[in-house]
Amino acid sequence: MAQFTKTSGTTQPVFALDVANGSISGTANIAAQGPVQPQGPKLDFFSLIANASIASGGNVNGFVNNTLQSIQQIATVAMYQVGLNNQTLNLALYPCNAYTTTTLVTAAQAANSSGGLTAVGWPTGNVWANAMFTSLVA
Repeated sequence: MAQFTKTSGTTQPVFALDVANGSISGTANIAAQGPVQPQGPKLDFFSLIANASIASGGNVNGFVNNTLQSIQQIATVAMYQVGLNNQTLNLALYPCNAYTTTTLVTAAQAANSSGGLTAVGWPTGNVWANAMFTSLVA
């Protein structure tokens, strides 16, 4: 069994984090190090708003699937949700800074005609660098 000598004290991280920000410095103010998210990577959040209801056309799943596949050429979709108004697509993407609002909407627009919903599209001005995920109502 491999082992190593622990020389850094007991305030060092016990998780393999997704950031290379080094170890906690030897200071009494460890709260100044910022938040730690051990359950997963840091995510970027985006919202796309379609020019019409996604649910009103045929092949809804195909359109959303093609949009996600187009976006995943550069980033991984960690989670997504079609908003309650059936017009918003909320996304959480990894890694951070893989997309800007401009490059994300360009990637999503590749699915406009290939998704089977030619009347529905992602207008250029309808993308934001935030998202609001909602819980399901029972």
